[in-house]
Amino acid sequence: MVLKRVVVTGLGALTPIGNNVQEYWNALINGVSGAAPITYFDPAKFRTHFACELKNFNAEDYLDRKEARKMDRYAQYAMVASEEAVTDAGFDFETLDKDRAGVIWGSGIGGLETFQIEMLNFAAGDGTPKFNPFFIPKMISDIACGHISIKYGFRGPNFATVSACASSTNAIIDAFNYIRLGHADVMVTGGSEAAVTIAGMGGFNAMHALSTRNDDHKTASRPMDKDRDGFVLGEGAGALILEEYEHAIARGATIYCEIGGGGMSADAYHITAPHPDGLGAKNVMLNCLRDAGLQPTDVDGVNMHGTSTPLGDLAESKAITHVFGEHAYKMSLNSTKSMTGHLLGAAGAVETISSILSMKYGIVPPTINHFTDDENIDPKLNFTFNVAQKREMNVVMSNTFGFGGHNACVLVKKLDL
Repeated sequence: MVLKRVVVTGLGALTPIGNNVQEYWNALINGVSGAAPITYFDPAKFRTHFACELKNFNAEDYLDRKEARKMDRYAQYAMVASEEAVTDAGFDFETLDKDRAGVIWGSGIGGLETFQIEMLNFAAGDGTPKFNPFFIPKMISDIACGHISIKYGFRGPNFATVSACASSTNAIIDAFNYIRLGHADVMVTGGSEAAVTIAGMGGFNAMHALSTRNDDHKTASRPMDKDRDGFVLGEGAGALILEEYEHAIARGATIYCEIGGGGMSADAYHITAPHPDGLGAKNVMLNCLRDAGLQPTDVDGVNMHGTSTPLGDLAESKAITHVFGEHAYKMSLNSTKSMTGHLLGAAGAVETISSILSMKYGIVPPTINHFTDDENIDPKLNFTFNVAQKREMNVVMSNTFGFGGHNACVLVKKLDL
């Protein structure tokens, strides 16, 4: 069968460095760090005292107070980012076929804060089960896409993807596939996460996954730096409107770019550590290129997973040199996590948005906080250290890798290619 073309017609972002797409992009290209002392709870007894929280965000500025109280923060974030994206797409809801409009949304953890609150309240009581009637629907990882579909009346495909830090990239790939196979005309997709909680920080600290650079939190996220010591936990959401090309053209939509392809793979190696030779990362990029029908030399840049973990950054760098060969030295590589922190299940969506805007504006955001080269990472690779670089970007890949060995990669390209 002839696959349909899929384009992006709307974007929405809620991040630690900007509460909408334009604020997010401005902060990215200016190298702004979102890391700051934790305000949601007292972290004094934790090994890490900082995170990349949202700034100046009040859910009731965007949502009805009663409705907001029925949602975990991760679902609130999803509603805010998706509203920006839907508005950006400029639909005529009187003529849009809502039976062919759907929602696929990713979250690695879902309503962690809701679960934490209910358990702490129960433990503090006398053993009598007194639970919030919204406990379960606030907690479950699929409720965000349910809320979005209810708000807009979208009756097409609707489900959640859960693959740890690859969740929202998997959501984008699934939405892409549903449209190109002819099962939908429009999909709201992306992901959200709200894991800056007692349980989230405590759990990641117990794994020794987080940076503990409490005396210098602004520079704690140091992808590819010799002295990197773990990721900085972030939160927020990213939303994209994917649309069948002819459908978008017929309604006169503004098109950002085309989704060229998507790849998936598994490390099949370890529950948290990457394959030391980057085997899963190599395979997912090759699968993505194959799906897009492109050669490695067609790619201008890679938005790396680049979490700032000792093993992860090294494995991904190895994989890039394996996949791209000599062309790897001609590409622009960058990690937005150096600024946003790691948004876990939402990372893929906000980083795909960054990739799209790189093409639109011809600017590659920097990988900030680089001080010392790692002798184990190829020094000839261009990681866009510390300062944004102007460059024409026509094809960009965005990598995400999750605990469990889940790998997902999406490729975006300019429409006229």
